[in-house]
Amino acid sequence: MSSLRWRNGTGFSMYESKTQRPLARPAFARRLAVHTLIAMGLIAFSIAVGITGYMFFERLSLLDAFLNAAILLGGMGPVNAPVTDAGKFFSSLFALYAGLVFIVTTALLFTPLLHRLMHRLHWDDK
Repeated sequence: MSSLRWRNGTGFSMYESKTQRPLARPAFARRLAVHTLIAMGLIAFSIAVGITGYMFFERLSLLDAFLNAAILLGGMGPVNAPVTDAGKFFSSLFALYAGLVFIVTTALLFTPLLHRLMHRLHWDDK
């Protein structure tokens, strides 16, 4: 990716420093698209984990398992209350995981926008 730069021998930096010019709009659009694709991949992976868990532990149909996983990832509670002990344990762990996925997804989507805003406010055109 062209926006990755080697920085002082310490590793890759995805974002430009305040001494560098802000990215041009096409490059920023690519950066935003990459972050969006990563967030969508994380959500797709999480839905797959939820579906698999609900189908295995609660013996739910594919559609019901998808519904429970999607509702939990959306921040609400499960539609079907778990009835097995293993299902209750999985549902509890998946609910905690879903909360973390929500936070990470929000960060992935807003980080490029907030970085661009902060960079524009602090960049000196010298």
